[in-house]
Amino acid sequence: MNRIVIVGGGAGGAELATRLGNKLGKPGKAHITLIDANRTHLWKPRLHEVAAGALNADADELDYAIHSRDHHFHFKLGVMSDVDREKRQVVLAPYFDGGQQLLPERRLDYDYLVIAVGSQTNDFNTPGASEHCIYLDSRQSAERFHTEFLNVYLRASMHAEEDANHQTFDIAIVGAGATGVELAAEIHHMAKELVHYGFDGIRPENVNITIVEAADRVLPVLSERASAAIHRQLASLGITVLTGEMVTEVTADGLHTKSGKVIPAKLKVWSAGVKAAEFLKDLAGLETNRVNQLVVEPNMQTTRDERVFAFGDCASCLLPGKERPLAPRAQVASQQATYLAKLFVGLLNGKDMKPFEFRDKGSLVSLSTEGSVGNIMGNLSKDFTFEGKVARFLYVSLYRLHQKTLHGSFTTLLLMLRDALSTKTGSRLKLH
Repeated sequence: MNRIVIVGGGAGGAELATRLGNKLGKPGKAHITLIDANRTHLWKPRLHEVAAGALNADADELDYAIHSRDHHFHFKLGVMSDVDREKRQVVLAPYFDGGQQLLPERRLDYDYLVIAVGSQTNDFNTPGASEHCIYLDSRQSAERFHTEFLNVYLRASMHAEEDANHQTFDIAIVGAGATGVELAAEIHHMAKELVHYGFDGIRPENVNITIVEAADRVLPVLSERASAAIHRQLASLGITVLTGEMVTEVTADGLHTKSGKVIPAKLKVWSAGVKAAEFLKDLAGLETNRVNQLVVEPNMQTTRDERVFAFGDCASCLLPGKERPLAPRAQVASQQATYLAKLFVGLLNGKDMKPFEFRDKGSLVSLSTEGSVGNIMGNLSKDFTFEGKVARFLYVSLYRLHQKTLHGSFTTLLLMLRDALSTKTGSRLKLH
């Protein structure tokens, strides 16, 4: 029986494991294994909601062990440290928790290996960034931001009666991509809501949010019209957006830019770029690019080993006729997961697959309760922008499609009902 090992249970890896488990694991045509460093999965595009307290990660996470049982694949907790291509083995490093070793080094045999370990924040070696900024690229970092944000309010509440009108809270976000823009909007909403829960040491109008972007406009991946609409809505919320400003240094007190500006900030987030994990750079002699991504063919095979595949944010895939590799976006990873599921089914049945074709379905950016902005159908609608509640509905639908892939239509419907009831009966914010 063929052994397919998937390393990384993010949006793409979880979807691929689920599809292969249902199609090949259930009928006993292949042994499917998913490896991840975490016990649970949380959809990465929702991290800004976790950071702002709009989403309770505990209620929304997916347990890999339970999910693997329900969808006929195997789950292994661990961190890949190396690949022995000659023996076709994945090497897992010893696993520690709280300083105690729980699992020794292990080796897993594979016939086909799929690497989908995602990406991490790229601070471009900016002085002070790693010491003073929070990188919003994991659940842990999102929860850290949430805790530090609330702690500022708790300290301010000690003097609420004397100077609530004078206490200010300066927050700076480096990068006006989707993460930075969505986080800024959620923070603005949270600042207004906290007053109703007794956090009245800082008035909403005294929370100063600044987004600093090196490019000449926000969300450069969107059309100019959509980008202008987002900039306009951010300004209407009182959020300052500085474009054409490159951050050259981060200190405990704020950001310094190339033009000489100093942006004061008590809380700082870096969301300006992404790169693949450092360990991929020297992994088993496989080809990588300058941001550590594994270089792959249009069918997701790595260039130096036909038995090793990679996709999603950790892979650089240049499609025929294109000038640039595919961007690290959730919809790219999802479509590649669908493609690879079909590829492996065909491969085990002796059929060849055509190269991957990406169909751009557009991009939507959430602005919290203010709605969403974006364009759908990719280039077909680059001059047609959706705004407000309609765009918000479409934005939420993207997450529901991810849930449908993992759980099926009926369970996703139940999850939607659960979320609706939770909104009506529970708190609108997570305050711990």
